[in-house]
Amino acid sequence: MTDLELLNRLALGDHSAGRQFVDNHQVNVYNVCYSFLQNEHDAEDVAQEVFMEAIRNSGKFRGDAKLSTWLYRIAVNRSINHLRDNKKRRFWKEIDSLFGFGSSGNEPQETGPVENPDYLEQEELKQIIEGAIQSLPEKQRIAFTLNKLEDLSYAEVAEIMQTTLSSVESLIHRARAGLQAKLKNYKN
Repeated sequence: MTDLELLNRLALGDHSAGRQFVDNHQVNVYNVCYSFLQNEHDAEDVAQEVFMEAIRNSGKFRGDAKLSTWLYRIAVNRSINHLRDNKKRRFWKEIDSLFGFGSSGNEPQETGPVENPDYLEQEELKQIIEGAIQSLPEKQRIAFTLNKLEDLSYAEVAEIMQTTLSSVESLIHRARAGLQAKLKNYKN
């Protein structure tokens, strides 16, 4: 059964089509969410929200774009919203800790990985790269993530971001230049 047939069945209230729809797209949606959120638990939660929104709005899919593009767009938007919400929560948590509100001092301490220099070096480099990507301006980060980490073409990125191909090319070029500048001190 095609995705469009599944969407039509969902729009008519056939909930058994939902499981198959999720199975068909679960990996790709999760990967997009993880690319932005860099946290497995958050990516799973947001991916679930993406499918709930897609199923809830299945009757509104017009077919102007590919179904995968529609899902990517929902996943990107949900991921960005999640990041924005978390920034607000972190801000208030920092304010609370700064002034001692709600801090009992009994929070468990995280333990680090086994002392393995290669592992630690790789993890540090990974965190530096992820931090550099996350520090890019939002549109550059989205375009770069979809193209380089999700392996989508410039045309697919343009469709998802609802912009022109030349705009995507420019965003990715500026993202690369920004990352090179941020990471130049970390080259071996």
